[in-house]
Amino acid sequence: MFTHQHPYEPFIPKGATKLIVGTLPPPRFTTGEFKAGDVDFCYGSRDGYLWPILDRIFDLNLSFETTDKAVEERKAFLVKHKIGICDIVERAYRAKVDASDLGMQDIELRDLLGILKVHEVIDTLLFMGGNSKNGPEYFFRKHLKGTGKVLHEVSGDVPRIHNLQLGKRIIKTVSLISPSGAANRAVGSLQDYKRMKKENPEINTLDFRVVQYAKYFRG
Repeated sequence: MFTHQHPYEPFIPKGATKLIVGTLPPPRFTTGEFKAGDVDFCYGSRDGYLWPILDRIFDLNLSFETTDKAVEERKAFLVKHKIGICDIVERAYRAKVDASDLGMQDIELRDLLGILKVHEVIDTLLFMGGNSKNGPEYFFRKHLKGTGKVLHEVSGDVPRIHNLQLGKRIIKTVSLISPSGAANRAVGSLQDYKRMKKENPEINTLDFRVVQYAKYFRG
């Protein structure tokens, strides 16, 4: 059984208002067996789309390589834009060593509510995926069980939006389409994507995510 320990502590700049929430990076980030083009930081997989999407939205000209420079570029962006990253899974166990969310067993979650109480100006959680089993929204709902707190639906469309009352604060959660390649088929089935594709046949699933993410990362 492989112990899939999250390799990174939460990165939450002072004054962060938005928090990116996913699950776990691929197992090779835990073992340190990087591939060419990986960045040794949150969402640094060369196969993932989060940083390419943000690179396009904010015109960052990021480096995509396993260097300290690439890591510092990403941290500088997060500090400047007051965005934190705190994946909700601390560790999980796998019979098969792969990156699938469904393959996680005996999952240990981070105390995201406790983190929100410490970082008092965070008002938006950006889930990197939806409420499918072992996705970030799914785990957050599990985390809330027994606390008396629930997510109140604002919009059931994609991306799903909810509000959470935490004391006097209202925290918005947005379940963005996952930035992993595995979600491309799901993107292709969306009516909004089909409409955009009909209007512009050159549009692809990455372009669609750029449009969706821009609204919530810039807003």
